[in-house]
Amino acid sequence: MTESKLKWKQRVYEALLTMADKSGLSRESIPFDSLVGEFPPKPEMGDIGFPLFGYSKLFRKAPAALASEAAGILMAGIDPGEGRVIALGPYLNIFLDRSSAGGTVLKRGSGLPWIDPVAKQGEKIMVEFSCPNTNKPLHLGHLRNNVIGESLSRILKAAGAEVLKVNLINDRGVHICKSMLAYQVYGGGRTPADEGLKSDHFVGKYYVKFNELKAADPQAEEKAQDLLRRWEAGDPEVLSLWKSMNAWAVEGIKTTYARQGIGFDRYYYEHETYMKGVSEVMKGLDKGIFYQEADGSIWVNLEDIGLDRKVLLRKDGTSLYITQDIGTAIYRHNEWPFERLVYVVASEQQYHFKVLFEVLKRLGYDWAARLFHLAYGLVNLPSGRMKTREGTVVDADDLIDELSTLARAGIVEKGRDSSVGNLDSVAGKVALGALHYYLLQTSPTKDMLYDPEQSLSFTGNTGPYIQYMGARACSILRKWEAQAEAEKEGEASAKALSGEADWTLVRRLAAFPENLEHAARTLEPSIMAAYAHEVASDFSTWYRDNPVLNCPDQDLSASRVVLVKAVKATLEGLCNLLCIPFLEAM
Repeated sequence: MTESKLKWKQRVYEALLTMADKSGLSRESIPFDSLVGEFPPKPEMGDIGFPLFGYSKLFRKAPAALASEAAGILMAGIDPGEGRVIALGPYLNIFLDRSSAGGTVLKRGSGLPWIDPVAKQGEKIMVEFSCPNTNKPLHLGHLRNNVIGESLSRILKAAGAEVLKVNLINDRGVHICKSMLAYQVYGGGRTPADEGLKSDHFVGKYYVKFNELKAADPQAEEKAQDLLRRWEAGDPEVLSLWKSMNAWAVEGIKTTYARQGIGFDRYYYEHETYMKGVSEVMKGLDKGIFYQEADGSIWVNLEDIGLDRKVLLRKDGTSLYITQDIGTAIYRHNEWPFERLVYVVASEQQYHFKVLFEVLKRLGYDWAARLFHLAYGLVNLPSGRMKTREGTVVDADDLIDELSTLARAGIVEKGRDSSVGNLDSVAGKVALGALHYYLLQTSPTKDMLYDPEQSLSFTGNTGPYIQYMGARACSILRKWEAQAEAEKEGEASAKALSGEADWTLVRRLAAFPENLEHAARTLEPSIMAAYAHEVASDFSTWYRDNPVLNCPDQDLSASRVVLVKAVKATLEGLCNLLCIPFLEAM
């Protein structure tokens, strides 16, 4: 069997449940997530340690006594060849069977399937992310949103879920009309091709110029609102301009998606969805779930759960964002009956989603309890927060260009330009690796400061370091392939990898399923980012001190070659989950 922290965590958890039953405690008082496995600091302490401090108060026993009792239960239920369990003070320590764990890694190195999806088997999960406005190009904040959503989707899929990635393009509203008005005043009928600009940058230019227009024309805001009224009334001239400018914006945004390696299974557009919630709100009014003010507006009162009163329809019957989101969620569930919907949206919208989820529950949709807002923090610059209308944002395309240029210079400086193949292609991939890893290594809930130069470092906790370790594994394997057949006659075996020199790396690789399960369960791509760095770091230490090709023991050499193949497979898989291009030469 495959031995890993995940497998043993389940066993330890079951032992705790047995202890709870004997003590008359509720099983619900011991959540699975409360049990945390650690790597002990010294080899003689075992391979996995489970601290039991947190259960002392519940069981009314000393942690050391709990560890001793749990160890007895575990040892009575396992075969000798599966591993060994000891109580070491307040810790329950597991010694893995090295042949079993080594066999799992050899299986991986031999190219056989090795991921056993356990976390989300068969669950249908919809992930909504990106959701840009069509009045400007993507910026650094969008890049964080995009890579969190894409990485999370890949992690959930790897864990066994059926995933649908969706994007709601916000293509209507007064902010769109501001770009349109500025274009009417300053654009002169020109196109992106006329000005030599990427199409979404062309549209964004006029959104920024609206500030210039507002300074020159005190009626600019009112004129933008009038454009919106004419759009809603179906004015042919306004609709024609709106279609042209939106087409330019969407075309440019999709080009950036392709460049970033981001994709979607389904696109929704706000102009198609913004009225979908109106009938649902009216149904809620008829049922007494909502109430109507004297001016005709419709509201929901959520003060009983510590929120506030929220308007759902204006007095003129027009919808708001909340109205649209109510209808869109119901429409999506009817179209693709998800078991869970994850919204990847900035933390500034936390209140909005609390209201949305509660309104859907009150409307009687039981699946509303399985909606989740994955709130991510701001990406700040050394100079402060980005402001789109002032033109002080870090543009996504410009940032990727800058990173690619810096990566190219770094490769040339290290004298690697002649050995990497297509220099510009590799530099672009290093840039994406640097960017995506930097954005994912921080938990989504936290604000972060983006440092381009630090993200591009080829050493330390960075994307390029992980890429370099993957390329190093490929280099070793190329040299092995070039050897004479007589030098490759050894036989790989798990027993050969059970020595201390190889065991640390074997144990690290065997922890992939547990990390994947943890990341999928908690919706935290940063867990896989941290694990990727641990694998790369352990591999770096291992190959420096342990010969692979020049090992005098041919069986050990053959085993270490397969171990390097397992490292390559693991890093390649991790790079895919983290949206980092895997490089075979660097």
